[in-house]
Amino acid sequence: MTETHQTYETGEHRAADANQSPAGRYESYTLNVRPIALAGVGLTLLVGVSFLLMDWLFDYFSARQAQRGVPPMQFVEEQQPPPGPHLQVAPHADLLKLRAAEDAVLNSYGWVNRDAGTVRIPIDRAIELLAERGLPARDGAAAQSP
Repeated sequence: MTETHQTYETGEHRAADANQSPAGRYESYTLNVRPIALAGVGLTLLVGVSFLLMDWLFDYFSARQAQRGVPPMQFVEEQQPPPGPHLQVAPHADLLKLRAAEDAVLNSYGWVNRDAGTVRIPIDRAIELLAERGLPARDGAAAQSP
């Protein structure tokens, strides 16, 4: 018994050969190496020419700078390393010291501005004076209240 297959292009029926696919075609697995090799050689030449042009360009700029009499910049010798980080060694002790200094200011007498006559009094004494005398009122604010 002979098998027949319909072709895709023409639609005609023909006998199937043992060595052919149903469409009568096969895929070639051979690889054409020549275009790949030519692309690799071209890329290598392009990179080589680019390196040569860059070398020539750097020599040209170097000669031009020497001709102008400008000394080349030495960044490595002039730069100083940045200072190390200022880390807090004992944060708990620093916080206690800060709170003690704030308490000393809040609980002592002293001048804030001697020329203006502004003084600092302990906070407890300020609360007592405020309770005795009351809050100062503005003249305009007392007249406007109903």
